[in-house]
Amino acid sequence: MRRKIPATTALVGFEAAARHQSFTKAAEELALTQSAICRQIANLEDFLGVKLFRRTRRGVQLTEAGRTYSRRVTARLDDLERDTLAVMGQHGPGQTLELAVVPTFATRWLLPRLRRFHDAHPGITVNLTNRTRPFLFADTEFDAAIYFGDGEWPGTRTTALMHEEPVPVCSPRLLNANGVRTPQQLAEQTLLQQTTRPYAWREWFDSLGLRVDQDMAGPRYELFSMLAEAAMQDMGVALIPPFLIRQELEAGRLVVPFQHSYRTAKAYHLVLPERKAEDPSLSAFSAWLVAEVGAFKETAAL
Repeated sequence: MRRKIPATTALVGFEAAARHQSFTKAAEELALTQSAICRQIANLEDFLGVKLFRRTRRGVQLTEAGRTYSRRVTARLDDLERDTLAVMGQHGPGQTLELAVVPTFATRWLLPRLRRFHDAHPGITVNLTNRTRPFLFADTEFDAAIYFGDGEWPGTRTTALMHEEPVPVCSPRLLNANGVRTPQQLAEQTLLQQTTRPYAWREWFDSLGLRVDQDMAGPRYELFSMLAEAAMQDMGVALIPPFLIRQELEAGRLVVPFQHSYRTAKAYHLVLPERKAEDPSLSAFSAWLVAEVGAFKETAAL
């Protein structure tokens, strides 16, 4: 059965007109005449049976239906462009791995080491895309993922890489101004929270045998990099694994007011979908990653 999809040229013209709120500017961007854009929009409205624009004395404005459709069309065109570029990029020799990663771990731990994988396997290209939560591999083009969790991911093979051992950190200014030196004094500060680890502070205080009523209160940030920046700006105390903020600690932009950590129950895992678990390129990446983690743990233990 024929799909109920408008012409791509009409969707591209609509997206440009919606973004500019102007048929004239859309025509200029697409190197078309204004009348051509008008015809595309009119044909699209006839196809949909819905008015997408209101004509006014000052030009055009999106209707409510047009605004909703614009958001959806823009997202689909972005996906289509990304998929097209990915296919175009596969003309070269070798294999390409699409890897979903948790962002701060990828930026601060994986990327500084990834050159070694490229040197050892020049025929394999690794692309990284941020994903902070689990997803269905069947709904994506990802070949594997590195995520932080309990390792339970249906339809996959997971390899535990490393646990987090977070420590409290703050700016030297906050430390000196407030005299933070004990867990009790820490509990009186603004506790910066990590969105994907909502019980982190509670677990840290529990590991010391302390009960803090406000251990889940405080501004929430999704990424460790956001937490680190907020802490450096004197906004409070953050709980972050040291290996993710080594540069800030060495430079003195962040300090550890109380040297205590605990081993998290959850860990970073490499996740491979069952259908790709025996792929040679993924096997090579998995073996390299496990070896890098082992070397890192040995160094950290010294």
